[in-house]
Amino acid sequence: MRVKSAAVAMIVLLLLVAGCSKKPEQSSSTAPTGTAGATGSTGGAPGTSTSAAAPAPAMAPGSTQPSAPPAPTTVTVPEGTVLTVRLNEKVSSKESSPGDRFTATVAEPVQVDGNDVIPKGAAVTGTVTEAQARGKIKGSATLRLVLDSVSVNGSRYDVRTTAVARSMKGKGKRTAEIAGGGAGVGALIGGLAGGGKGLGIGLLAGGAAGLAGGAFTGNKDIVLPAETMLSFKLLKPVEIKK
Repeated sequence: MRVKSAAVAMIVLLLLVAGCSKKPEQSSSTAPTGTAGATGSTGGAPGTSTSAAAPAPAMAPGSTQPSAPPAPTTVTVPEGTVLTVRLNEKVSSKESSPGDRFTATVAEPVQVDGNDVIPKGAAVTGTVTEAQARGKIKGSATLRLVLDSVSVNGSRYDVRTTAVARSMKGKGKRTAEIAGGGAGVGALIGGLAGGGKGLGIGLLAGGAAGLAGGAFTGNKDIVLPAETMLSFKLLKPVEIKK
């Protein structure tokens, strides 16, 4: 019995010792769990912090906020301004018909307050408003042209101008005119005579337009060859964007 009792006492003692030894293990195992919970509350890995705000992107040196483009300005080309153009193709009383379109380029820049508003070389379009071959109406031939538009810096502007007219009546009697005065006709004649210097001569020779008109007609019909210079006057102002 004593042996049995001693054995039981030994077992109880071992259980007590085992129980005491397990408590420190449990406490030590919970410490990392608490630490893990603390790091988990930050939502990031140990040693990092997510509470700080992300840094703002750095601006490039010298960079500024883009400014709005400047508003376009307009310049008014007044009524009465003369547009001197050079034909790109032939126009004639025999081969052309009313409504036909023609093209030309500005031969002399148009200035406002000393600044070029319509530059030399600007594209121009026009319309044949009257074309009559000789012999169909009492032997007379007529040709009348007007400008429709001018293009500046890629923009097209409608224009309204006086007409440049040519007529030939009877045998060999030829006339030339531009609505608005003989000086315009002189400019056309001088331009054909040699441009530049000839243009100045033509302005002085406006009174002789009727006699010189034969230079612009053939033996039977009125012909304005390519490179012919014509002058038109604006009948209304034109607003040009700069």
